[in-house]
Amino acid sequence: MNFGPAYPLMRYLAIVLTALAAACDRQPADPAAGREAGIDPAWFTDVTEASGLDFIHQGAADEQLRMPAVMGGGAAFLDFDNDGDLDIYLTNSDQVLPESRTPGRGLNRLYRRETDGRYTDVTDTSGLDDDGYGMGVAVGDVDNDGDVDVFVTNFGRDGLYLNNGDGSFADVTAVAGAGIEGWSASAAFCDFDRDGWLDLYVTRYVEYQPGRRCSGKSGAPEFCGPKSFRPLHDVVLRNQGVGQDGSVRFKDVSETAGLSTTRAAGLGLVCLDANDDGWQDVYVANDAYANQLWINQAAVPGGGIAFRDEALLAGVAYNLHGQPQAGMGVVAEDLDGNGALDLFLTHLTNEANTFYSDIGGGSGYRDESGASGLGPSSMPYTGFGVVALDAELDGDPDLFIANGKVNVARPVAGSSLPAPWNTLPEPNLFYRNDDMGRFVRLEGEAGALNTHLEISRAAVGGDIDGDGDIDLLVANLLGPARLYRNDTPRAGKWLSVLAYDPEIRRAALGARVTVVAGARRWNRLVTTASSYLVSHSPDLHFGLGDVSRVERIEVRWPDGSIELFPGVETDRAVTLRRGEGTPSDG
Repeated sequence: MNFGPAYPLMRYLAIVLTALAAACDRQPADPAAGREAGIDPAWFTDVTEASGLDFIHQGAADEQLRMPAVMGGGAAFLDFDNDGDLDIYLTNSDQVLPESRTPGRGLNRLYRRETDGRYTDVTDTSGLDDDGYGMGVAVGDVDNDGDVDVFVTNFGRDGLYLNNGDGSFADVTAVAGAGIEGWSASAAFCDFDRDGWLDLYVTRYVEYQPGRRCSGKSGAPEFCGPKSFRPLHDVVLRNQGVGQDGSVRFKDVSETAGLSTTRAAGLGLVCLDANDDGWQDVYVANDAYANQLWINQAAVPGGGIAFRDEALLAGVAYNLHGQPQAGMGVVAEDLDGNGALDLFLTHLTNEANTFYSDIGGGSGYRDESGASGLGPSSMPYTGFGVVALDAELDGDPDLFIANGKVNVARPVAGSSLPAPWNTLPEPNLFYRNDDMGRFVRLEGEAGALNTHLEISRAAVGGDIDGDGDIDLLVANLLGPARLYRNDTPRAGKWLSVLAYDPEIRRAALGARVTVVAGARRWNRLVTTASSYLVSHSPDLHFGLGDVSRVERIEVRWPDGSIELFPGVETDRAVTLRRGEGTPSDG
């Protein structure tokens, strides 16, 4: 992050003026369960305590202001026991220096969702009690055995944990060749070479030196920024499948993939097919460096896993003013309803969050931060995690942003955190899509989302109660992880879709699902990675407005083949199994 003001007043005014001138079958549970009849509820309710989620992020609450202490922690919604419910995994940390850590203090935690809707801490028997300095988490079935495995990124050595199928995990980091060293941030499982095995992309930050101290303009101690250290290059591990001994193996192909010669302070990432050629690409949000759009070159004969950075050509390397920003979180979603996946990034205080609209037709992206209203309103805040969700089911995705400062400032009234951490809490942001290309910030209507002033980092969405709308999980530095139930008054119908490939016994990560109703088309990409340091369920959620039945569902599988599935009634969850639809030429 470029810690400190990145934009002078004139850039702020330019964004504001741009905005002014611009004046877009599994049966569900009972949606009314747990809500008081006859009362119009706030959009989100804090159910953390009621759900039994008792996680408190430990961290390094001292006055040393070591940089890793202000960057974690991560979160995941996952179904590790295959019971159909979303469980929770949260990364943790202790002191930055290993020799100063207390054994057992900063362990990551796994929570199993019970049939009564409460969460039980099952860490002690899970094998997922990673004791590294926790950052992010990626979830995917790396050995194609029908259950999800977990990769944990750390400031230190990363870890890979294989699901045993009995509620426990085995640490296979060493044998699998997945022990990346240094400072990793976000990670994503994607099948880059379309061989049916999930490869792994890991963003990496900087070569942090704990002994280095930084100060602000006043000379007072401050967290260092990324430019204070040499940046790292990202890593891609190719999944070589399961060997005769039953072990999964990964190979570091970063050099041949073209990543090792490009260093930038990587944080958030998302896998997507940016050029619509049927191969998975990667977009990386870099901190104080140009963002990267790694276009997959596997379609080129002999390409293997190889990438070429085309962010500058596509218009997503810099902001509207040609400046790199402090990229933290990123999400790929069709925010303007034109059928193409746009990119939205969160940034530092005094920088605007950036909305890159995909023009479509392979023509690249256009910065619509000002015209959409998302840029000017974000200037006072430092954003990290971001979730795109259709909260009220009206057919247009809304946005939630988790905020928290990284610069020491004035103490925040009411904060119980010790100094200087009590200067970092900020309100989170929720934006409603008005279906006309603009986003309006909701305050009172957002309910509990605006109640707590905390240092928020990771944010992930998922339907925890099976009622057809997306709930939110937020990880906070030195504070509780919070679970927010979506109680938004409904403006339409919904559909949840799981694209499943029975041959590899898992969700088809990288598939594109299109729901069609009349002239309206909703596109989603099957992925488990986005935001900042998180992983989420591969189930796709569609808000559909007043559509009571969709005409058909189109699936483009990761190998490029297309199947059409017949229409279904809405307000339900469906599983689309590869091979059961009608083949199509597109």
